[in-house]
Amino acid sequence: MSRNTSFSIFALSFLLIFFFLSNPIEKTFALDESTTIDILNRTCKRCAEKSSSFIYEFCQTSLDVIPASHVTNLQGIAVISMELALENATTTIANIKSLFDMKSFSPYTLACLQDCLELYSDAIVALVDGVAAFLTGKYHVSNVKISAVMEAATTCEEGFTQKKGEVSPLTLENFNLFNLCDIALCIIHWLILPAPQS
Repeated sequence: MSRNTSFSIFALSFLLIFFFLSNPIEKTFALDESTTIDILNRTCKRCAEKSSSFIYEFCQTSLDVIPASHVTNLQGIAVISMELALENATTTIANIKSLFDMKSFSPYTLACLQDCLELYSDAIVALVDGVAAFLTGKYHVSNVKISAVMEAATTCEEGFTQKKGEVSPLTLENFNLFNLCDIALCIIHWLILPAPQS
């Protein structure tokens, strides 16, 4: 990872700390109940109801281990999912580099891994920019950035499967990155929608 990317992640950590400390629990938009109790479960459920491709179980289990996800607000849940996506992408880059040392991959698979390395490097930049835009209320910008990350995960996976008989060694990583971003994107779409008329 480049020095600039490392600095960006370091700066992002401070932004996240500021976000969670400066934003009390609040109900930004209705989730059927008037309290924030079990907001994680209700958010995952609502997202699953809105999209047939959204995986409720993934949403619940991925964020359940993060204590803040049970006591934060909806924006906080989006930020947590993006932070987990950033961690996933960073770890995946390290994994890809280690896979280059393996002698069992075909030249085609090695070429796909190189493509994925570039895709994930770009994804990290997009994630950092997406979080920064989200924290400053630029939800449309964040939407574009997070969507680009999801596309990167899909492109990486499809690169391997385009050739018959090739198996992606990054299926789990691509799945996790795509679905972590899908959680954030669900919430971003809610925030972009105009408030209901009273």
